[in-house]
Amino acid sequence: MSIRINPSILSADFANLQAELQTIAAADLIHVDVMDNNFVPNLTFGQTMVTRLQEVTPLPLDLHLMIENPDRWAPVFAETGAFSVTFHVEAAEHPVTIARTLRSMGARAGLAIKPNTDVEQYLEILPEFDQLLVMTVEPGFGGQALIEHTLAKVATARRRIDAEKLDVWLQVDGGIDATNIERVAELGADTFVAGSAVFKADDRATQIELLRNKASQGASHRH
Repeated sequence: MSIRINPSILSADFANLQAELQTIAAADLIHVDVMDNNFVPNLTFGQTMVTRLQEVTPLPLDLHLMIENPDRWAPVFAETGAFSVTFHVEAAEHPVTIARTLRSMGARAGLAIKPNTDVEQYLEILPEFDQLLVMTVEPGFGGQALIEHTLAKVATARRRIDAEKLDVWLQVDGGIDATNIERVAELGADTFVAGSAVFKADDRATQIELLRNKASQGASHRH
């Protein structure tokens, strides 16, 4: 199973983003948190900023839309050329329609669920998606501690993905660091968003490699 480490630029120095991106060139994708101050109480990047990031990043962009009305806006963000566009099921009217539109535009389609959203009711539509994002903190701010009860959803989703042999990445986002990534990988996650765990490190390339190695160890212990 491939392991992916996607640093979240929510923890980067926004005034020097191009330089910051160079320090995480060892990562697999760049995780970009798009927040609208409605779905979550924070405001970050719009599509103009994402388009500019797309021009200067050496890596594919993994967009996480924490916004209202993804039915309207998710395709707009796909137009930036982003590799992957993940939206929240709690904000979506027609998640499968959005996913099909994103895929038709050449983007990977991701479905995100908040910590208190039940994953079971969305397992049936997983084949329509390329990625499931299980939020392990409440979306909106970086630097939070991982919420333990969310990990049961990771295991549940992994069982379904394996049982149906789905080509779906299982991503976790929130409080992931060197102390817990191995355990979360053992439960079945393969794609890890790490913000402060990467950006607070003196040597970010070494930190990314450490996280990747620990996650790989965890994945190797899966039954």
